[in-house]
Amino acid sequence: MVKLKTFSCLLFLVASLSFSQENLQSSYNIPNHLTTSANAVIRLNDINISINAVDAVTITEKRIVTVLNENGNSSVNAYSGYDKYYKIKKIEAFIYDASGKEVEHYKKKDFIDHSAVDGGTLYSDSRVLYMGYTPVNYPYTVEFTCEIETSNSAGIPSWMPMESYYLSVENSKYNLIDNANLGLRFKEKFFEGYNINSNTSTNALNYSLENVKALKPEDLSPTFSEFTPKVMVAVDQFQFYGYKGKAKNWLEFGDWVNTALLQGRDVVSDETKQKILELTNGVSDPIEKAKIVFDFVQNNTRYISVQVGIGGVQPIPALEVDQLKYGDCKGLTNYTKALLNVVGVTSYYSVVEAGKDIIGFEPDFASLAQGNHIILAIPKENNDLIWVDCTSQIHPFNFIGDFTDNRNVLMVKPNGSEIVRTTVYSDTLNLQKTNATIKLNANGSISANLNIKTKGTQYDNRFYIERQASKDIIEYYKETWDYVNNLEVDTYNFTNNKNDVEFTETLNLTARDYASLNGNRVFFPLNAFNKNTFVPKRYASRKLPVDIQRGYLDEDEFVYEIPKGYEIEAIPEAVEITNKYGVYNISAKKEGDNIVYKRKLLIKSGRYNKQEYTAYRDFRKQVAKNDNAKIVLKKAI
Repeated sequence: MVKLKTFSCLLFLVASLSFSQENLQSSYNIPNHLTTSANAVIRLNDINISINAVDAVTITEKRIVTVLNENGNSSVNAYSGYDKYYKIKKIEAFIYDASGKEVEHYKKKDFIDHSAVDGGTLYSDSRVLYMGYTPVNYPYTVEFTCEIETSNSAGIPSWMPMESYYLSVENSKYNLIDNANLGLRFKEKFFEGYNINSNTSTNALNYSLENVKALKPEDLSPTFSEFTPKVMVAVDQFQFYGYKGKAKNWLEFGDWVNTALLQGRDVVSDETKQKILELTNGVSDPIEKAKIVFDFVQNNTRYISVQVGIGGVQPIPALEVDQLKYGDCKGLTNYTKALLNVVGVTSYYSVVEAGKDIIGFEPDFASLAQGNHIILAIPKENNDLIWVDCTSQIHPFNFIGDFTDNRNVLMVKPNGSEIVRTTVYSDTLNLQKTNATIKLNANGSISANLNIKTKGTQYDNRFYIERQASKDIIEYYKETWDYVNNLEVDTYNFTNNKNDVEFTETLNLTARDYASLNGNRVFFPLNAFNKNTFVPKRYASRKLPVDIQRGYLDEDEFVYEIPKGYEIEAIPEAVEITNKYGVYNISAKKEGDNIVYKRKLLIKSGRYNKQEYTAYRDFRKQVAKNDNAKIVLKKAI
């Protein structure tokens, strides 16, 4: 990952406060409205950044947090990362009980020193000091002070006063001064509806926010950082781990990445060159060549994180990956790009903010703080792009799935870097198609043959199961169809068509007591293997917009063979619903000795205002209700 490290310890305590700090150590002084729905309250987060030179920045924070219950412990954030470029000059913490009496005092020597990365990282010089306090009683208050000096002026910390759900803010301040006149830039976002005091100038920023009640999460709401206030900050001239740069926009920033981070790192061994040329011999299509190279990288390398100094954003040389057969997202992407150069295929190193939540780069605001992953863009005809994730050893060529889809990224090109959008998997392309023949027996049991095909993001959600152990595969299906009584998976078979990016599951199943018996009648649900019971929660007063980031399409056809001597007594009527949120159709009819059940559910992606939540919820209620529709068979006399 290439995420620029951020620190809980950020900024400087302004000596003169507008209210008495003495009241902040006691939880008795918290206004009642700030404890409603809150696990913790930020009493004060006073932060200050002083940029004294391109290689001299002071970052300090005084943070006072009252923790109301066990779930609020994660909001304390009494820690600071460091390495040889980020030096902790001061770090201290006090713990107070509910009345404001001091119960613990942590000096620098009392903080726990630990690696800042997990075991998946090969080597790293990033470490963290954190306060290892274990609370005995609630509420309690932590007063944390920290000061950092760094030679890195890139990636100036943003101001995000609202940090998470269930966390109230009594007072948050942000102060920055650019004494070095490096060219201060900033962008304010999502200020609407908040009483934010601000005072900005050419080289200084001052913001404050007071008395904000904790937010509670709501179903289908946007990503927290995409609707709460923040100020993004950057400087035109900067230094990062000894590398100086200058960038007012993404074009200039891309030039810096190309020259400072990538230049001279695309050399591979003569042996590997020869091997790649042999593998692509006789292939003229550049996309086919790219696919061969991608397969080679997948089969001959593995992912491991590298986070040392500039290595947080700079790839290790391609020759090193070539020799060691491993690398992180930066190294593997750069290595693949180098191999493509060997066979004459153009490709572009591209920086992306990866994750299930779709968060893209700001087209009008260039900064190193954006981006945590690297992928590769390969141009083809008609100005289209093929995207590949060189980190994944299992994803098909030209398929990035829902980790980096549909978002703005920085595509680094010599003298032409630009913000572009990655692949959009439209609603109908995220397809799951299920066909089943189901034999219903008079004793209520069933035996079924299923064929499930998935594409798009639905492929991404399922194709991994082929790599699971047999017991885990069987457990997966039992959990998926937990509404089918006594389900047994007799056989399964998978076909992973990577060329068409289609995953096929073929299953033979049995289940006892699927149907209910009552005298000479049999009752059974028509939707045996794709019941959608999701209904968003009801809110008396919805606060947040509705955000459906990815849509999908399910098409099902189940053919039921009914037991001999039975006839249909009651069958659900056809249902057709079409609205701005999606489409839902079901029908069931007798065809010969069988009942044919057809179903279509299309959920459309989109963002809607909070007033539309009720209408969307009503649509999902109709789907859930009709997906549970039953048929009644009666024994013929």
